[in-house]
Amino acid sequence: MSGAPLLQVTDLKTHFLTREGVVKAVDGVSFSVDDGEIIGLVGESGSGKSVTGFSLIGLIDPPGRIVGGSVKLEGMELVGLPDREMRKLRGARIAMVFQDPMMTLNPVLSIGTQMRLALNAHDRLSRRAADDRAAQTLARVGIPDPRARLQAYPHQFSGGMRQRVAIAIALLHGSRVIIADEPTTALDVSIQAQILSEIRDLARENGTALVWISHDLSTVSSLASRLMVMYAGRIVEAGPVGTVLRAPRHPYTAGLLKSLPAAARPGEPLAQIPGTTPSLLNLPEGCPFRPRCDRASEACAVYPDLVQEDRRSYRCHNPVAATEAA
Repeated sequence: MSGAPLLQVTDLKTHFLTREGVVKAVDGVSFSVDDGEIIGLVGESGSGKSVTGFSLIGLIDPPGRIVGGSVKLEGMELVGLPDREMRKLRGARIAMVFQDPMMTLNPVLSIGTQMRLALNAHDRLSRRAADDRAAQTLARVGIPDPRARLQAYPHQFSGGMRQRVAIAIALLHGSRVIIADEPTTALDVSIQAQILSEIRDLARENGTALVWISHDLSTVSSLASRLMVMYAGRIVEAGPVGTVLRAPRHPYTAGLLKSLPAAARPGEPLAQIPGTTPSLLNLPEGCPFRPRCDRASEACAVYPDLVQEDRRSYRCHNPVAATEAA
């Protein structure tokens, strides 16, 4: 499939069937990722961005399930793939880095043992060969004295070092796509900057594609080339990072940008988006952002169609004008 995206997501829908009703956590999400590309998926808590990430790698358990759409990795359809086949791909061709590295690391096993287990899930290597590859991968993510660190346990690492180990495990098999679910949120700013720099270099050197999920626009803008803004289970705006940040079209995107500390004048309180994210069990009719939006009109009672504008897209009846965004 020459020229096709490495990862192609089309109209993905992931719902949770609860006693209270159907939670449409992901409701028609579409995007693509090319070799070596880093894209950012941002939004408030409850927007559906993490569920999107779990859906891509097939980690949705009951009561949740993918009810529609397509996820293709190098042309192979992942939605509906038997668990046995998905396990062969997970870690080898598509991997995930979680927000909490202890979701990846077993506290009672040494780092070396855990990395050998990850390697042997897909490759048959001697212990020496596995340790060589594990040490090389730890060195790539900036862990000093990696050979000795293989004997250490997770509690002997700082939070930043544990997160580097989690990233190293995702890199062990040269995965084509890595999904990173807010992996630097709990880290010190300086450690966060180091990891972001290393991730950027690894993507460029290895051609690894990265889907970086975060609620932090400033972090994503320093890493990604393309930005997708998610609200109430749908992508409401997408485009090149610079374009979206300089001239947001969707009022929600504009509100996120105004709420950044860098946007506030000294001595003035931070701007806030009024209200809270709606319950996915009881979304308002039409545009779900309508109750919080100062641009809402009668037209917003109908969910807006996708508007294509140059290299960006958005869903809004009353978009923010370029002059207002500036």
